[in-house]
Amino acid sequence: MLSSTEGSPAAERWELLLPHRERLYRLARLRLTGHQDVEDCVQEALLRAAAYRDLDEERVGPFLTSITLRLCVDVYRRRERTRKLLHQHSFVPETASGPEEAACAAAEGAWMLQQVQRLEGQEREVILARIEGTSTREAAGRLGISIKAAEGAFTRARARLRRWHGASLTSG
Repeated sequence: MLSSTEGSPAAERWELLLPHRERLYRLARLRLTGHQDVEDCVQEALLRAAAYRDLDEERVGPFLTSITLRLCVDVYRRRERTRKLLHQHSFVPETASGPEEAACAAAEGAWMLQQVQRLEGQEREVILARIEGTSTREAAGRLGISIKAAEGAFTRARARLRRWHGASLTSG
């Protein structure tokens, strides 16, 4: 475990990493809109580099840049997945007439996306592929399963999500 006492390997590691922090903030700000997302990516990059056992001191800058860019891509993908789920798959009702209804629909869509993470195996993989806009046939090919298996997994996943949604409405 890394210790933070003066002159320790951990303190030396942080002295090596911290001068890159502002550059990493600028890099992340160019790619992300949310201040909290930028902060999270930079902090995560610094922590990963600090904990990386085989860190090459000569290549700290490029290493941190690579980690930060990958984390920004992860944030973007997560945001796009949520956006597609909310907008392409009818989680936002067409009859939303005011900001309250739109906010409730968005919250329901975000809740549903969290529930997708509870799914396991092929069910989750097929649902996530469909959320991304992939057809069931394409998802089957990508997962190396038959089309019938992908259709069955998709049907089971939708049924499970409907049950969870119904249960949440009756219990809450």
